[in-house]
Amino acid sequence: MAINFKGLYIGGQWVNTASHFDDLNPADGAVWATVPDATMTETVMAIRAAHDGFKAWAALPFQERSNYMLKVASVIERRKNDLVEALRHEGGGWIGKGMFEAGYVPEVFHAAAASNYAAIGEILPSENNKFSLAVRRPMGVITCISPWNFPALLTARGTAFALAAGNAVVLKPSEETPYTGGLFFAEVFEEAGVPAGVLNVITCSRSRVQAIGDELIDHPAIKGITFTGSTAVGRVIAARAGAHLKKACVELGGKDALIICEDADLDRAVKAANFGSFMHQGQICMSVEKVLVHEKIFDRFLPAFIERAKALKVGDPSRDPASIIGPLINDKQAARVKEQIEDAVAKGAKIALGGGVNGRFVEPTILLNVTRDMLVYRDETFGPVVPVIPFSTDEQAIAIANDTEYGLSSGVITRDESRGLAIAQGLETGMCHINCSSVNDEPHVPFGGSKASGLGRHGGRWSHETFTETRWVTLDRGGRPFPPQF
Repeated sequence: MAINFKGLYIGGQWVNTASHFDDLNPADGAVWATVPDATMTETVMAIRAAHDGFKAWAALPFQERSNYMLKVASVIERRKNDLVEALRHEGGGWIGKGMFEAGYVPEVFHAAAASNYAAIGEILPSENNKFSLAVRRPMGVITCISPWNFPALLTARGTAFALAAGNAVVLKPSEETPYTGGLFFAEVFEEAGVPAGVLNVITCSRSRVQAIGDELIDHPAIKGITFTGSTAVGRVIAARAGAHLKKACVELGGKDALIICEDADLDRAVKAANFGSFMHQGQICMSVEKVLVHEKIFDRFLPAFIERAKALKVGDPSRDPASIIGPLINDKQAARVKEQIEDAVAKGAKIALGGGVNGRFVEPTILLNVTRDMLVYRDETFGPVVPVIPFSTDEQAIAIANDTEYGLSSGVITRDESRGLAIAQGLETGMCHINCSSVNDEPHVPFGGSKASGLGRHGGRWSHETFTETRWVTLDRGGRPFPPQF
């Protein structure tokens, strides 16, 4: 029997809607929950509620806002198992992925609480003997549009620091994961006793996404937007926000490379490639989408990689906890991945492992002989498919890794740390991890990409900068003179 949720969460109240939409388990297409389908009326209500709640929230002493963030973290920790189960059924994720995500989310709120104890400005020199300050203050109402792949983690990242800084938030989760990315947080904030209007959650069906999304950018009460998702949608959001001169922090797609040098620890390299390529079916913006291997160790690396990837069980993680490779989120994404595999094979690529697509389930797939004219080389895959490409020099590896419009993350495996740092310096990515996978995240670090992978940074003081505005304030103590004519 499908779960029925209380409603939308607006101004601290649960609001019923006239219509609802189905929230499906991607593994079998069964209806997991029935979700409120917001209209423009409820959307404007949520924005107004956030606007009304902002001033009192921003005026609270910073430690009180931090204490609320800690209460939120405590409720999430207590409800960790509930979140894991929901992530398995709503998002199609492996139980290990769910446990990681549910364990990570409270840490985001801990880090957000801690951010309030950091410096929020500077004292500047003044030519006129003024007491001159650069200070930061909250912006007002922030829109958070969160994705479906790590819905709880990325909703937390998009809201926690903004809220701790004194902003109010209207959250719209993906229609694929409206509970784990949205209504779960409404339940948590209500239980934690966070004041009304501080967090407002609206959910809507795919048919209403564009109109609702436009309002969440265009409404004059909205002062900033944070979005995590595809580059195509991110470009539209950033452009629309720019037309209104509103700040937009957009974290978008990637085509991330893992560079494996000839001096690499082979076991470490294989594990990094396997985890980076196939964790959560490759549905991570930081996923390894190109494994670049030095030609001197290529013939040793490839069979070890294939053998390890073979052990990843494909199946429905909502029914079988041993299944590590679950379904892709929907039929559209499965078709996209299948198209990339077929395009690569038609143009001369060889399938070294996998290649099978059964509905939304795609086998871990390793491709050889991939060339620049193939979709899988150029476009983000967001599925468990990865080409393995040889290289002969570090310069060549860097050129291949940079041969993309994206620039999110990267990884380098080498025993020579100086060499690793030199390669990292040449990569056009917002993040690089030496002797690790490209898939890395921590709540307090500057997370974000370059090129078509986004604008702005999340995490720690960088989130504080993203979700606040800088003001110059002076106190005249020296009696700055005015021209005698005045």
